[in-house]
Amino acid sequence: MTLKSLFTPAEMADAEFLSREQAKALADRVLSFAKADETRVTITTGWAGNTRFAGNEITTSGGTTDTVVTVTSSIGKRRASTSTNVLEDDSLKRTVELAERLARLSPEDPEAMPELGPQTYTPINGYFEKTAELTPEARATATQRVISVAEAEGKAAGNLFVAGFLQANARASAVATSKGLFAYHRGTDVDLSVTARTPDGTGSGWASNGARDWSLIDAASIGRIAAQKAVASRNPKAVEPGMWTVVLEPQAVADIMPQLIGTFNARANDEGRGTFSKTGGGTKLGEKIADERVTMFTDPYDPDLLGSPFDSDGLPLKRVVYIENGILKSFSYDRFWANKQGKQPTNSGGGGRGGGGGGGLKFAGGTKSTEELIAGCERGILVTHFFYIRSLDQRTVMLTGLTRDGTFLIEKGKITAAVKNFRWNESPLFMLSKIEEIGKAERTGAGQVMPSLRVKDFNFSSLSDAV
Repeated sequence: MTLKSLFTPAEMADAEFLSREQAKALADRVLSFAKADETRVTITTGWAGNTRFAGNEITTSGGTTDTVVTVTSSIGKRRASTSTNVLEDDSLKRTVELAERLARLSPEDPEAMPELGPQTYTPINGYFEKTAELTPEARATATQRVISVAEAEGKAAGNLFVAGFLQANARASAVATSKGLFAYHRGTDVDLSVTARTPDGTGSGWASNGARDWSLIDAASIGRIAAQKAVASRNPKAVEPGMWTVVLEPQAVADIMPQLIGTFNARANDEGRGTFSKTGGGTKLGEKIADERVTMFTDPYDPDLLGSPFDSDGLPLKRVVYIENGILKSFSYDRFWANKQGKQPTNSGGGGRGGGGGGGLKFAGGTKSTEELIAGCERGILVTHFFYIRSLDQRTVMLTGLTRDGTFLIEKGKITAAVKNFRWNESPLFMLSKIEEIGKAERTGAGQVMPSLRVKDFNFSSLSDAV
């Protein structure tokens, strides 16, 4: 018996990803070959399409459709995984047998958790036809619209160089175990980013947006903003680096704020090596760690996030509020550490990141627009976004990076000049205690919502010649 016999030829040929019924049939087939003490089958299936443009024309367009089956076999406390995207019975059997052989050779994992049995999930509608229907022709039409709008907006500076990338995905994931668990979720996401450069090479603008639903993205507006920033950023002047008040656009906030996710890992903090560990023992849970206007959480059911209802082990995901009104409210517990500490797990771990994952990340915003944050700034720097971000110190979440594609001087509530870019050294955690104003929260990507911020004493360490 082969997988193809489970479906009609038309179903196999036309499907961009497996339906719930098809994924269940495939998982059951794989589990029927298993002889290990416990087995988990993870299926990722879907379609991805992209269109790249540069020099004001489309340069490449590509797409993939694939289904990958990963088998995780447990023999006692020994565990190993193997994967295949060849879905014939012979391939599936070999994949299972290899996982079991590797598990027998693996050292025991004293922290291995048993596979989960049946779970209850609340469905999440994260799948949108508008995104799934972004064919090469539809992407080309959107791309040409972006280019034409950017060219028209940038005429004052001559012929702008316009480049960018449009990526769309329609995926499904499934998890099944030999103990009777089965979970299935499908979703979509799309991202569009545009860079515009002036002919003299001194001005550069950038804009981006992402969503689950393509209809929420205004492609023309993204092209227009990138062109406007390119024109406005020509012939930048140098200003002294140092401690500046900054107005960070939502994308600049999104570039660095998710770096905090790992700091909420319960085990690191409980063991005294985390950002929120106290000298001598204990943690800062329940204490004020940020401005009282700061609330940050993960929630797959939030209509602005629409993540997955389960993680890679099939554990149901839920809302976790990390910071509420400036107070450290929760940590993220993987299954092992939650069991050890007598807590409810929030995820199955993996890399110790301790956060967002399938639930996304949302930084609750205020009521003011970015323009209003600028108007309230006596003297400062407006940042479009950050680039080439690297970690300097994990404990304090100290980062370094560059400003790019539109950096401007603010004087008496108005943008007065384009300025050269900076290298900066700053921690998003420190920033949360230096906030002057929080702007409206905006969707910056699929599963991510961030506000604009006005922050005092942001550390620009040196100038950069990059545009």
